Amino acid sequence: MSIKNKVSLIGQVKFALDDKLKIGYSKHQDKKLGISNNYIYSWSTYKTYLKHCCYFVKWCKLNHKCKTLDDCKPYINEYLKTRFNLSAYTIKLDACAIAKLYGCSSSDFISTPKRHRANITRSRGSSKRDKIFSEEKNKELVTFCRSTGLRRKEVTNIRGNQLIFKDGNYYLGVKGKGGRYRESLIIGDVNLVVNMMKSAGDNKVFKSVSTNADIHSYRADYCNSLYNMFARDVKTLPKSEVYCCRNDLAGVWYDKKAMLIASSNLGHNRISVIAEHYLRA
Repeated sequence: MSIKNKVSLIGQVKFALDDKLKIGYSKHQDKKLGISNNYIYSWSTYKTYLKHCCYFVKWCKLNHKCKTLDDCKPYINEYLKTRFNLSAYTIKLDACAIAKLYGCSSSDFISTPKRHRANITRSRGSSKRDKIFSEEKNKELVTFCRSTGLRRKEVTNIRGNQLIFKDGNYYLGVKGKGGRYRESLIIGDVNLVVNMMKSAGDNKVFKSVSTNADIHSYRADYCNSLYNMFARDVKTLPKSEVYCCRNDLAGVWYDKKAMLIASSNLGHNRISVIAEHYLRA
């Protein structure tokens, strides 16, 4: 019996993904070299891919008695078809995770349903946690988030000594996803954020952040405010400077320059991300 067969399918998945980990490395630099698709740069992405790849191999073992990753490979498309009752985003995540596992592209698999912005439910409408979490009682946290656009982990770990003042503006120096550093412009209630940062000194600004706080929604608020601060009239711009939305947002246009500013302050590289997940038409 080979060594592969002695290791469980879950173990094989973990070993394969462990080999692709590059925590602390620059994804941006690897993109320039054209090798970024071969690696995983954040623990959150690793954990998500691990979970979805495990779903896949467990299904293969149950339905086809597979013992190795090579045994599972012929059943990728069949597995993805069984997931078509789920959201387009979940199916696409399945395909991306499996592609990372096998070192290929998700385009090598069966076509998955198209993702539409209208079907995104995260941080839209009311939810159970909205009834538990009081924005009024947590006004400082909510205002801080809407003024800085930090991710949950970033808000939880932010310390007062990360405040930066340059060129007449205040920024937060943040080490975000994949260890990538950025300086996020403070907008909105600048005085509140600056005073909280200075009061914290070398300590954390927040002792704890409620799990019921809709941080992603506040990031979206920040993104829209920042975009509107820099947006130009798209009707006056050349086509090369206008982002034209597609699918269910067809006919909506954005200023690419303002999108790039908002995107970089959020810690994203692609302006398409904020068009799909943050900006409100």
